[in-house]
Amino acid sequence: MNSDQSRYKIIQFVFLAGAIILTIRAAQLQVFDTSYQSKVKQAVLRKIELLPARGLIYDRNKELLVFNEPVYELEVVYNELSVNMDTTLFCELLGITKEKFIDQIDKDWRNIRYSKSVPYLFQSRISQPIFSRFEEHLYDFPGFYPKVRNVRTSAHNSAAHLLGYISEVNRKTIEDSLDIYSPGDYIGNNGIEGNYEADLRGAKGVKYVLRDKLGKIVSNYNAGLMDSSARAGFDITSSIDLALQEYGELLMHNKRGAIVAIEPATGEILSMVSAPFYSPNDLSIKANRTKAFRRLLNDSINKPLINRAILARYPPGSIFKPIMSLIALQLGVTYPSRTIYCPGAYVYKTKYNTFYYGCHEHSTPYNISIGLQYSCNSYFFQLARDVIEKYGFSNPGRGLDTLVNYLYDFGLGDRLGIGLSNENVGFIPDSEYYNWLYRSQNANWRSTYIMSIGIGQGEVELTTVQMANLAAIIANRGYFYTPHLIREFYPSKALDPKFTTKHTVRIDPIHFDPVIDGMERVISKGTATSAYIPGISICGKTGTSQNAHGENHSVFFAFAPKENPKIAIAVYVENAGSGGDIAAPIASLLVEKYLNKEINPNRQWLETRMLKMDLIGKDSIE
Repeated sequence: MNSDQSRYKIIQFVFLAGAIILTIRAAQLQVFDTSYQSKVKQAVLRKIELLPARGLIYDRNKELLVFNEPVYELEVVYNELSVNMDTTLFCELLGITKEKFIDQIDKDWRNIRYSKSVPYLFQSRISQPIFSRFEEHLYDFPGFYPKVRNVRTSAHNSAAHLLGYISEVNRKTIEDSLDIYSPGDYIGNNGIEGNYEADLRGAKGVKYVLRDKLGKIVSNYNAGLMDSSARAGFDITSSIDLALQEYGELLMHNKRGAIVAIEPATGEILSMVSAPFYSPNDLSIKANRTKAFRRLLNDSINKPLINRAILARYPPGSIFKPIMSLIALQLGVTYPSRTIYCPGAYVYKTKYNTFYYGCHEHSTPYNISIGLQYSCNSYFFQLARDVIEKYGFSNPGRGLDTLVNYLYDFGLGDRLGIGLSNENVGFIPDSEYYNWLYRSQNANWRSTYIMSIGIGQGEVELTTVQMANLAAIIANRGYFYTPHLIREFYPSKALDPKFTTKHTVRIDPIHFDPVIDGMERVISKGTATSAYIPGISICGKTGTSQNAHGENHSVFFAFAPKENPKIAIAVYVENAGSGGDIAAPIASLLVEKYLNKEINPNRQWLETRMLKMDLIGKDSIE
């Protein structure tokens, strides 16, 4: 016998021996071992999903913002129902009618969503007392399986737009999720809940058990070797200062608009208020959310569901003047000590007409700082023209696009990417836009057509978070970190690198000094003396944004202290008039509250005035 024949016989022997062993083992299990047969007859294998605890959300000082509360559900497997089931007792225990029972049991079995052998939801959101009563009789109702889910509850009535809410997943989400979600699961919507869903939700586990005909667990299947534990979601420490957020909402009661406060050194958002607002618990799973949604959605005047801080586009008004100053200085078309006379209006003469663009009465701005102090329109109309005409009066497009290119450095004209969906880009018009706008004139436009952008009017539109970021850039004298709402994750996980990347604007540091000095003068003896805070050097700029459809909008942005700033803030109050009258006091109160933790007794009259002010026709705070 040669070697090939030997190898062949060895292989035959191995296969034959294996077949004999497998046959003996199968016979042992199926014929001789009656305990296995008995267990199969008496029990049924059930896969139980283990739901993870959703991550908690805290404020920057570890104050709990959002936590989990259990709600109970009941699933049913049609094929396991008993024909002798006491439906009267069942309905009494759950507090439902027999009609509802029948409706929940009789499904369209042709629909792929249902199977007689697969559990489906019978009833959700069962209260603790009802569930406890029902659970005592669970053995009477084979085929029914209880399930515990966590729903979100807010520990406070603030920050609804920031936090978001959870809702039940829809069919498309389930189909697209690659088995992450199942019917009846909850998913984050909007705010931190929605945008950090992947971090907060955790991961499901699974447990296989053998149950008897009455639904009682007989044993773990295969000694639990196939089981896996659920993994809780990441806890999130947000950047929000709850005390500041609550105070901002208090000040914005009965007003429309937005507030954004940022820590300049890090880009962390300290507060983000959108008014009118609502309680985050209004949209809790446990609440009558359908009624709440309808009420909020039908308020077409106040539109409380809209996060005005990131979605609403507003003309910035005169808070744009410090940015125009910095770019004009950088481009060399002006200098800090330049005087531009203002006779009460900016006068522009053509061959056929003389145009007057109004300004308020004030002293002559002998330098750029004084121009900012008095918010002189004439001064900044001229600076805008100087920038746009940098390459000649007949070539405004190139000058405008140079300006726009610098504005992009400041985070304008695009989403900042703060980590919330629906963030608006604002609008920064360039030469292509004006070529289109004046296409009937063969795009033959000049700087005099668009010089209103120098005072933050015309087609320029920003979001409030963009405005606050501008204040942070000036506070930092030329750089910023992308504003964001997350400080850290637990267990530890790195932040998105875009939030820790430093962005530098192309403005030489020397140009910030006269601009910041001017912003300080705005508070000490300019258009925002109402924002003066004893003992705090606050630098800011007012804006009164023109509104063709009603009362002007009140705008203010600022940072404080002047050296080593801790907070940058933007306040936008719709239809409130002068920036120095409404927005500036609100901002200064928030700055004082954040830095000093209390309001100076000499300024409490101002706090009372802001609290009582009603700009939308509702009852004022008494």
